[in-house]
Amino acid sequence: MVERLILLAVVAVVAGLAAAFLQRRPSDAPVRTGWSVPEQLDRADFSDPSTAWLVAVFTSATCDSCTGVLTRALPLASNQVVVQEVEAKRDKDLHDRYRIEAVPMVAIVNAEGVVVEHHLGPVTATHLWASLAEARSPGSTPKGCGSH
Repeated sequence: MVERLILLAVVAVVAGLAAAFLQRRPSDAPVRTGWSVPEQLDRADFSDPSTAWLVAVFTSATCDSCTGVLTRALPLASNQVVVQEVEAKRDKDLHDRYRIEAVPMVAIVNAEGVVVEHHLGPVTATHLWASLAEARSPGSTPKGCGSH
């Protein structure tokens, strides 16, 4: 009986040491801290590069929320603003070139190709209109607003 208790205690100590070792071991999986958003786009890659503003909507046909974001972005189009969908499969070269890893992503881009504002993930029409208005205001500086 005493031998069984000693054996049980040894097994418990070994199991505890193994658990402590495994918890301290670094994970093999990479840790993603966020998705990258391009800071600059070549306006020649998009429709109407001479238009003052570009609203590039990066989407994927398999993304459920992308359709809604595109629908909310399309009314931003005017004689000063071009809105263009950049779909992952159809426009694979642009997704690869700008390293787009997450959709939907909306980039508000000035005439020089600087991404002045962006939204990553679903976004409301109100946020899109406000971001475009802020980007177009005199003296605005590039800044991403992230996901809203």
